[in-house]
Amino acid sequence: MPTTASAAHAFADVTASDSTLRRFLHGLPGVDAVGLEARAAALGTRSIKTTSKAYAIDLAISMIDLTTLEGADTPGKVRALAAKAVHPDPTDRTTPTTAAVCVYPDMVATAKAALAGSDVKVASVATAFPAGRAALPVKLADTRDAIAAGADEIDMVIDRGAFLAGRYLEVFEQIAAVRAECGDAARLKVIFETGELSTYDNIRRASWIGMLAGADFIKTSTGKVAVNATPANTLLMLEAVRDFRAQTGVQVGVKPAGGIRNTKEAIKFLVLVNETAGADWLDNHWFRFGASSLLNDLLMQRQKLATGHYSGPDYVTVD
Repeated sequence: MPTTASAAHAFADVTASDSTLRRFLHGLPGVDAVGLEARAAALGTRSIKTTSKAYAIDLAISMIDLTTLEGADTPGKVRALAAKAVHPDPTDRTTPTTAAVCVYPDMVATAKAALAGSDVKVASVATAFPAGRAALPVKLADTRDAIAAGADEIDMVIDRGAFLAGRYLEVFEQIAAVRAECGDAARLKVIFETGELSTYDNIRRASWIGMLAGADFIKTSTGKVAVNATPANTLLMLEAVRDFRAQTGVQVGVKPAGGIRNTKEAIKFLVLVNETAGADWLDNHWFRFGASSLLNDLLMQRQKLATGHYSGPDYVTVD
């Protein structure tokens, strides 16, 4: 498969200067907001059979980045979250593990130790999360510290102020610098905070900046603002990664984060993936949910399919 380096080479003329990048981004097709939202809504009405629902629930569980990003996080809380990631339902060891546990950089070593011997990755938010307002050397140091502590994945935030001011090349160069810092040690997810980008056209432009700069994933949100992942903004990003692969051969993942709380919503997102990007993205290497409460509902729906009834309120832990 072509690499991000080969994609960067193919678009080297586009990212050569601020003016060429601006010309390219503003030359992208405008987003038909009404059409986008109508398609997202229509795909959300698709019904699936019981056997498909069981598959979708297990797939969704395997795609979760189980997340705790609070100032009150403690080593004990992170260890408990790691245990849940490895065995989401201790009463049923056929339940898939989650994809990753996502924590602040200072909790990476704790998570790494707790997940030793499992396939669950450690993801760390970095680069002055969630605002992204820090000098580049600080962002790179944040990234370097997280990787040194054992992070397998870095979730970075773009400087929305720079993007909204039209300083596209600055945003590109910061992502590229963090990508270089990650090297082969960690995959990079680039968070746009779509709720602050104001327009669908901006989300499309941010998606292309992230992909051109070498992102392994593009991610909707931090989960820290009022508007996070929506079917429409995720659909738009899925279209972007589909089109990017068609032009470069390079596949980029997508991660909606924040606000996806139940099984019905998660399955709608999986339908979006299948119908827009295609089955190649229906794998946790290419699609993730940034969530915490979603896992509990998936587990309860999974047990309902297996036993025919819902469990009591103590069936799942409250994170």
